[in-house]
Amino acid sequence: MILPGNNKYFANILLFLLLSFAFTGTISAQSYVQDMRRDSARSDKLTGGVIEKTELVAGDGNVKITINVPAFQMTLWQNGKEIKTYPIGIGLKDYPIYIGFRQASGVIWNPVWIPPSSDWIDASSSVKPGEIILPTDKRNPLGKVKIPLGYGYLIHQAKGAGDLGNLVSHGCVRVMQRDLYDLAEKIVLARSLPVSPKEIARAKATKKTLTADLDPIIPVEITYDTLVVEGGKLYIYPDVYERKTNTPERLLAELKSSGVDTSELTAADVKKMLARAVGKTKYVVSAANIEAGNASAGGQATAVLSQTGAAQNNKTRKARR
Repeated sequence: MILPGNNKYFANILLFLLLSFAFTGTISAQSYVQDMRRDSARSDKLTGGVIEKTELVAGDGNVKITINVPAFQMTLWQNGKEIKTYPIGIGLKDYPIYIGFRQASGVIWNPVWIPPSSDWIDASSSVKPGEIILPTDKRNPLGKVKIPLGYGYLIHQAKGAGDLGNLVSHGCVRVMQRDLYDLAEKIVLARSLPVSPKEIARAKATKKTLTADLDPIIPVEITYDTLVVEGGKLYIYPDVYERKTNTPERLLAELKSSGVDTSELTAADVKKMLARAVGKTKYVVSAANIEAGNASAGGQATAVLSQTGAAQNNKTRKARR
């Protein structure tokens, strides 16, 4: 859970920058703005237009995690190849997830929770800042696994399928239990961490805490890219934090920087496409349709997250009751 001092977005950002200066001296407002403009790791500009998928190789520790916030999408990579992508829930507008680089420092099954000093904790009648909430305590919201990202940011278990594709947390990444188990166990295999399958099985079946430290850390890159050309298609995601990223100027710049010819793209088409990416809906259209002058009619508005995946997660959760 994040450490903001009040429920205003800019105050949260200021607090994070101050904490970063105090502890590292390396983060600046300028670097934060640069991080805000960073392309999604899935962009054709970074992948060359092809994302190679593969099975995890045990003992190969060259792994990283990327998250594109408006896509509600987290990906585990190994040696630049996609191992698996997971749907997620993210921070509320007043408690947004940090955009930039974080570091996964460990995997903890049945974690304790220490409520941060924050206004939403101050308003709570059930917990106090600094209190140690054990994994056996019903007040512990973290679920079966947490992966600390530093400064109070966490990847941890979602409350249910309804968290996916929604702004639900106080700055953390929420993942369904099945997916979180999968991610944790893939990290254990890749890094050859000193925890056995038997120990993991016992942690799943009990409330006993199990910890596996990550040394070196696993890099986690968090982006806020609402306009992405991926696999020859333009994806327009809703601007969930209302940061004014979906503008005609930025859309045209994204297409041109991705090598898409915009000579047949009209201002009216641009306006129509942007207008269709709202709420929980994304707009997807191929570069070929854009170049053929069929940008608005040739695309499709669909749910940001596949309902099939969410339904399967929910089905699995119910089956375990």
